Amino acid sequence: MALGWFRHLAGDAHVALSGGSEPASSINPVAVAAMAEVGIDITGEQPRRWTADDLESVDLVVTMGCGDACPYVPGTRYEDWPLDDPAGKPIEDVRPIRDAIEQRVRALLDG
Repeated sequence: MALGWFRHLAGDAHVALSGGSEPASSINPVAVAAMAEVGIDITGEQPRRWTADDLESVDLVVTMGCGDACPYVPGTRYEDWPLDDPAGKPIEDVRPIRDAIEQRVRALLDG
């Protein structure tokens, strides 16, 4: 969802990558539905594990509750967004997560 918001709000002004320390095998259909409600199509995305090359090529790493599995590259800026994982939640519980992600992406782009 964060990558969907980022691409929607930033357009071509910035580039973002998405990856996880323990990615799911497929995109969460409830997250897809929640994003579709706000006009953002994330159906083409696939969960993927981040790579060392990913981490070394970025200016900022945003983590979302990965704990000890969070990546670390010296000299890279980090932000942790302690948000609930939408996995297994009904859409009523995913909407507030979606909206919190939107607010954080907007703040990131404004900052």
